Amino acid sequence: MSFILEFGQFALQAAVILACIVVVILLIASLVQRSRGVPELELEPIDQRWRELSSQLKTAILPRGTQKKYRRAQKKELKALQSASSDQANVFLVEFKGDLRASQVAALRTTVTLLIASARKEDQVIVSIESPGGLVPSYGLAASQLLRLKQAGLRVTACVDKIAASGGYMMACVADQIVAAPFAIVGSIGVIAQVPNLHRLLQKHEIDYEEVTAGEFKRTVSLLGAPTDEGRAKLREQIGDTHLLFKNLVAEHRPQLEIERVATGEIWYGQQAVELKLVDRVATSDELLWELAAEHRIFKVSYHPHRPLRERFAVGLSETVQQLWDRFWQRSQRDWV
Repeated sequence: MSFILEFGQFALQAAVILACIVVVILLIASLVQRSRGVPELELEPIDQRWRELSSQLKTAILPRGTQKKYRRAQKKELKALQSASSDQANVFLVEFKGDLRASQVAALRTTVTLLIASARKEDQVIVSIESPGGLVPSYGLAASQLLRLKQAGLRVTACVDKIAASGGYMMACVADQIVAAPFAIVGSIGVIAQVPNLHRLLQKHEIDYEEVTAGEFKRTVSLLGAPTDEGRAKLREQIGDTHLLFKNLVAEHRPQLEIERVATGEIWYGQQAVELKLVDRVATSDELLWELAAEHRIFKVSYHPHRPLRERFAVGLSETVQQLWDRFWQRSQRDWV
């Protein structure tokens, strides 16, 4: 029995080590693959791609004898559309998938700068937001980028297909219009601070912890220090101040809603959010883009900053660990996030 147990432990350790090696190899291969042929700025003509695929489908379902004739007619029609579309207004689609740190905000800043420098006044920007929220400074910066677009005279629409809660809604609320899918989650206009405290554990094992600060409230509630009533009260005050700033931002850009009714930290689905005036319309981003494609050229804009391989590996590993932690944290808070 002892031999079997030892062998089992050895096999388990070997399996864990092998799994780690495989993950590292796959991560390196993915980073190397991404570095090949990926431009810093990628512009995908969505409406043109839709027309080409639609033409292929229509051709495929026609009788064989009429397919060639239809192809020729479609080629002429597509050329005519391309020549006529040069005077059409443009719609730029930007996707933002947010984590706790809103790590895509760096790419968003550059994308916004490029759009402001290149777009015409008649053009508009659609930002597809998918985020459960995160750090206040990071999402505040992301919301400021969308404000830059508005200040430059561009119409901004926020689309929510899945979730734009808390920091995600902080971004969405500054747009001229918010469109949400029927079961998209929006709202969560609230602030939360979670600080685990290990002070009693240290005391139990007779471990001393010294914390020296200058300033009465340099630390309120910390990981290892003994919590005090004054520190807890100050932390609640700081959370309340942050919540007030959040509410003021929403009220400024969505004056039609009743801010005290919705700023409770609750979440709502698309149809409920329309009734509360948190969003303006129930529709998916696909519906909105398809409607606009009739009279606009639509481009998906993606910015991929080039980094050295060593930096890409470090960032990729950090993002992987962060995503795993985000999933664990979200599931520990809400089983539906």
